[in-house]
Amino acid sequence: MTRHEKATHFTTDPTDRDSPGTVGAASPPIAIGSLGPEELADLYAYPADLSGPWVRANFITSIDGAVAVDGLSGGLATPADQRIYHLLRSLCDVVLVGSGTALAENYGPVAFDPTVRDRRVEAGLAPVPPIAVVTGSARIPADHRLFGAGDAAPIVLTGESADEGRVDALTAAGARVIRLPGQTVEPAEIVAALAELHLLRVLCEGGPSLIGSMIEADLVDEFCLTTAPILTAGRAGRATASPHGAVRRAHRAVLLTDDDGTIATRWVIDRDRP
Repeated sequence: MTRHEKATHFTTDPTDRDSPGTVGAASPPIAIGSLGPEELADLYAYPADLSGPWVRANFITSIDGAVAVDGLSGGLATPADQRIYHLLRSLCDVVLVGSGTALAENYGPVAFDPTVRDRRVEAGLAPVPPIAVVTGSARIPADHRLFGAGDAAPIVLTGESADEGRVDALTAAGARVIRLPGQTVEPAEIVAALAELHLLRVLCEGGPSLIGSMIEADLVDEFCLTTAPILTAGRAGRATASPHGAVRRAHRAVLLTDDDGTIATRWVIDRDRP
C-alpha cells in the first residue's frame, strides 16, 4: 500500500467530507469561543488507525499573506490562533521545523500542563512530543534552548555530510541526531525517518522552504491556516516556498472565526483530484 493509498482507507476518518464530525465546504463558520476543549480537539483529530505518517502543516498569515511582522510570526498571533497552535501541538507525535525557523523563533522544548499530559497518555501518546529540527549542515548552537531541560529529547535530522564535530556537540547536548542519506536532506527521507521512530502524527510548523519542499514532494496531507485580522504591506514572505510550483487541490474541513476577526481553516489534500 502506498502512502497515498493509506490516506484514504480508514474506518473512522475525520477528514471525510461525509463524516458527521466534519465541517463541510458548505457549512457556516463556527465561533471558536463556542467550542470546548474536546469539541475543538475533535475538529482537528488526526485520522484513526494510521498505518503511515500524516503530515499536517500549520501557519498564520496576515490578510495580505505575510507570514511575519518584523521577521517573526509572533506579531500576527491572536488569542484564537494561540489556542489552535497549542491544541495542534497537543495532538501530534512530533513537531517538525526547519532550523532557520527554530532559531529565529527561539524554539524550546514543548511543555504542557498536567491535564494535557494526562490526556495525551490516555490517548496512547507520549506525555510531550519531541521537536524534530531539519538542518542539512547540523549548524545549530549546542547551547541553544532547544537542548535545555525538557521531557522529550530533541531530534536533529541532518545530512550524511554534516560536520562530525557539530554532530558530536549536538549529541552531547542531548539531541538524537539522525543522518539522512544523500548530500541534501530530502523531504521523503525526513518523513521516512520519523516513521521509523513511530512518530506518525507530524505537525510541521515551517518555515516556508521546508513546507514548500514537502508540498512539492506531495507529502503534506493537510494545511491548517490562520488568517490574522492584520494588514502588513512590506516584503514579508508567503507561507510556502519552493524552486518549482506544485498544485495540490484540497477541501475545507474546518472553518472557525473569532470576534476579533481571526479566521482559522483546516484544508485536507484531495488525493483523488488532479
